Amino acid sequence: MDAAHTPTNDWPPDQPPNLLLVDDNEQHCWAMQRAFEKRGYAVQVANSVEQACELLERWSPDYAVIDLKMPGASGLALIPRLKAANAQARVVMLTGYASIATAVEAIKLGATYYLIKPVNADEVELAFQHAGGDETVAASERPLSVDRLEWEHIQHVLTEHQGNVSATARALGMHRRTLQRKLTKRPARS
Repeated sequence: MDAAHTPTNDWPPDQPPNLLLVDDNEQHCWAMQRAFEKRGYAVQVANSVEQACELLERWSPDYAVIDLKMPGASGLALIPRLKAANAQARVVMLTGYASIATAVEAIKLGATYYLIKPVNADEVELAFQHAGGDETVAASERPLSVDRLEWEHIQHVLTEHQGNVSATARALGMHRRTLQRKLTKRPARS
């Protein structure tokens, strides 16, 4: 393993760090698995939260990369389970549907960092090393668009209702089908 790709902890050479990849996109998992195995990680892959929970019954990862939006349970549901298996596990949440609400929830649940897809192994590995907040991050000069504000509000209310679309629609005073249609769209740009 070269110095540029050394995992964040000093691991004995005979005991590589365990990494769990959880994503329903099998091609993405395959590419990330290969990249991390080349870096010296022992990688296990799951394509759903349920599969990951089965792995956690007999195995404990040091690192995890979890997709937020998958069929079945959200990747957020896996963070507490990972932390129960290994309180020191470094968890990076990935999503193609970024929202402030899900980022905040991921961090509150114990994720180390939150990245927006597409990402590569270098970005994920840097995120593993992220130990806390960064006070040098510049605040945006531009306010969010109305469409983005709507998206953020919907995500916040959806999170408050544990992903229950019907309860969220009632709370927003919106028809359930209208809400489902809005949820299938990509978020508006900031």
